[in-house]
Amino acid sequence: MIKDLLDKASKAYYDGAPIISDEEFDNLAEKSGYNKVGADAVKGVPHFFRMYSLQKVHYGEEVLAPKFEQPITTVKLDGAAISITYCCHLLLKNTFKLYRILTRGDGIKGLDVTDKLRHLVPATIELPTDALAVQINAELVAPKTIENARNYAAGAMNLKSVEEVKTRDLTVVAYDCVPGFYNTYFDTLGALWHAGFKTVKAPELSDKFPTDGFVVRENDNAKFNAAGHTSKHPRAAYALKPKPTAVTTTLIDVEWQVGRTGVVSPVAILEPVLVGDATVSRATLHNMEYINALGLTLGCTVELIRSGEIIPRIVGRVDSV
Repeated sequence: MIKDLLDKASKAYYDGAPIISDEEFDNLAEKSGYNKVGADAVKGVPHFFRMYSLQKVHYGEEVLAPKFEQPITTVKLDGAAISITYCCHLLLKNTFKLYRILTRGDGIKGLDVTDKLRHLVPATIELPTDALAVQINAELVAPKTIENARNYAAGAMNLKSVEEVKTRDLTVVAYDCVPGFYNTYFDTLGALWHAGFKTVKAPELSDKFPTDGFVVRENDNAKFNAAGHTSKHPRAAYALKPKPTAVTTTLIDVEWQVGRTGVVSPVAILEPVLVGDATVSRATLHNMEYINALGLTLGCTVELIRSGEIIPRIVGRVDSV
């Protein structure tokens, strides 16, 4: 049951419409031994270059992380990954024209969202490379002041109306360009900034947009490329993420509430418990499928976190079912 839910959640995530948080997915995946990565994007379009995920390392576990000669750290934004392909201009040297924008999908193929997002990126850019095409990997994000900002941003790519997408407060932030054309990652980000992109190099990003830790990678691009990749992630980069502190409490009751969009969803009524600096007595349960997958029953002991240190979420049942 849990693996079926994770299959569904994985597909929803890579389609740009996540149904559960990263913390919930990771927690359930770890407990059930689920290691499938990516969703089947059979109907998608191939990325010009594959998009890899990142190995996760939690705070305090850095001793287990790869070691780099020239480490560089950037903020890890919590949005939806996209690839933006530019093709070289036939007449103007070092000039590239927007060709296509894809969702991350399974990292090999994604869905074409060019018409929905082209207004957020430059139509043409200048980069110091003779490549025939470049792929800029970026994150589509929304301000942290928006409730469920990550879902708000990812869900925009599923909207049918381009005009409706344009009404959303969205920003594209670049975090890499392939093939590389500078000796260092730091200089690559600088080139993307000069080309007209916001980049993860900007220090003010964490003040405006939701973040999910940091990315640590080898700054020397030659060493980064020489390290290669596993089947899932680059060997010379990893995501340094906070590990949510979980507490246990009792599920007293379940109430059903109607959201602003008319969707009816279950809410857990809990024995009040202190999580971080807040007392929590209610938490979202998403839907009946989520309840059944976790095997929740009234009176059972549950594991609770505050996702992003804000939203209370039940991520598991502690006692045996």
